[in-house]
Amino acid sequence: MLHETFKLKPLYPALSGISSDPTVTTYLPYNLSEMGRQDVKNPAVLICPGGGYSWCSQREDEPVALKLLSWGYRVFILNYSCTPSHFPAQLCEVAAALELIYANADVWHIDVDRIAIMGFSAGGHLAGHYCNRYDCPEVRNLFPNSKGVKAAVLCYPVICAAPEHRHEGTIQNVIGHQTITEDDEANFSLDRLVSDATPATFLWHTAEDDVVPVSNSILYAKALAKHRIPFDLHIFTHGQHGLSTVDALTCDSLSSNTELAAQWLPMLRKWLSATL
Repeated sequence: MLHETFKLKPLYPALSGISSDPTVTTYLPYNLSEMGRQDVKNPAVLICPGGGYSWCSQREDEPVALKLLSWGYRVFILNYSCTPSHFPAQLCEVAAALELIYANADVWHIDVDRIAIMGFSAGGHLAGHYCNRYDCPEVRNLFPNSKGVKAAVLCYPVICAAPEHRHEGTIQNVIGHQTITEDDEANFSLDRLVSDATPATFLWHTAEDDVVPVSNSILYAKALAKHRIPFDLHIFTHGQHGLSTVDALTCDSLSSNTELAAQWLPMLRKWLSATL
């Protein structure tokens, strides 16, 4: 397996003026020639951990990558710049990560038509933001050929910048200032950015989430439905924010009720298989 970490700024100097030290870590198993798979192109998933745009959570990177790896996906983790870096740094870093994947697709045996982006909490905001604004002027100024993705997986995501739904700190960190204006609400509420070009999306959340209200996922699903974008939405009754893989590796304690939320993983496996 090729397990390596790439620093993005030396590879893509355009990031130098806006980024801190973003990295992409690869989890790339070798194709098994014994099985006749040496020339097979594989789907890939780019993971954006959560952390409120103030840090990148370890619980939402490698534990998730290992699950996806066992399902046969090539996996990448983007540790993106956090505060004081702000928009458009993170979107441009996703664009850079995809440039890296495309540039090495043949060597890494990746089918670039089957790439999904996955995000947790604030990373869910980043993933969803990129899905809807990958070709915005702020990104295209640095990456004129920025690429979209085939699918998105948004896990208890921050979606809305409106006061009744938002996670205040996440939105403040991504916009780079404390006062959230009406223009900020319009530009950073992902449910308002959905279009007919938004990729198919898998969403999951818990009704008990008291950090990022479940209304965030519901609002995004309603926007997807309005534009007839294929989506799955799964809301589990119990569980706190940040469950990740909902097991002992990522949670200190789990009740039998909370453990039901672990069903998001087999649900996602089936959905990705049908979507990518």
